Amino acid sequence: MANYKKISDRIEELKIDNPKTAPLLRWVNIVNAGKNEIDYLRKNYNFDLAHLKVAAASVSFQRPVIFKGSDYLCLVLHFPTFKDDKIIAGEIDFFVGHGFLITAHNNNLKALANFFNLGKKSPDSLLSYSLESSAILLYEILGHLIDSCYLLLDENSLKINEIEDLIFSGKQQEAVRQILTLRRNIVNIRKIMQNHKNILQKLLEMESSLVEKAAIKKYYADLVDHSKRIWEMLDNQKEMVEVLNNTNESLLNDRMTDIMKTLTIFSVIVFPLTLLAAIFGMNAKYMPFVDSPYGFWIILGFMLLCSLGMLLFFERKKWL
Repeated sequence: MANYKKISDRIEELKIDNPKTAPLLRWVNIVNAGKNEIDYLRKNYNFDLAHLKVAAASVSFQRPVIFKGSDYLCLVLHFPTFKDDKIIAGEIDFFVGHGFLITAHNNNLKALANFFNLGKKSPDSLLSYSLESSAILLYEILGHLIDSCYLLLDENSLKINEIEDLIFSGKQQEAVRQILTLRRNIVNIRKIMQNHKNILQKLLEMESSLVEKAAIKKYYADLVDHSKRIWEMLDNQKEMVEVLNNTNESLLNDRMTDIMKTLTIFSVIVFPLTLLAAIFGMNAKYMPFVDSPYGFWIILGFMLLCSLGMLLFFERKKWL
């Protein structure tokens, strides 16, 4: 049975209560924690004041950290999420203790909201419903958040295929912008995920009065493996994007070379014509062909022969 309670506009509480077991597990979910929400935690839980400040929406950590309180853990983790076609870090602060788990965040991670709603609608589908352990609930939340990272990586893979099609269909200019966006997103995901493995390794040592330590270690070792797998996929995607970028630059350079080649040939062909036109435009007294009734056509034909000769020369040198 799960009892849902909306304590305030920003605080929700979910009681996960399995009738077959005695303990009761509370999950308190806080969105955009401000002064009132910090006061609520201070009055209802014995948290260190410095740790409470971590949960404030105005405080943002640049790296994942873990603090150990008297009888609880305070954990700060970041997970990638989309915002305006850009990957940003969504921060979640966890307070984990016997019989409770508290999450504080800015409501920009859909995976967390979806899992909370699942707990409201179908609590018996949760592993933590069977064991009623906050350590297991934390494992499930982290598992869903890590699974959401795979969805982002899948989107990156689709984008890589799209960019490849653009490059080899002659749309190199359009591909440049998409390559830059994809590179930025991959770099951002790497920055967000790079320290997860270390934090999850520390969680392997968590203890619970309800679950054997070996079982907890097994669950969190699975999260560590997923974290490593995500990092390997990010490495592969980073390499693929670099290859695509190099290929695109090579094609752009080839295209620019062809353009410069065409312009150079055109200018070389036009140069003698311009020179002839300038010479016969000097109006010297004894200029040949000037006084001839067919002078214009003779000069024009001479120009055409020069142009044709230049084209034949370029063709013989295989410059065309």
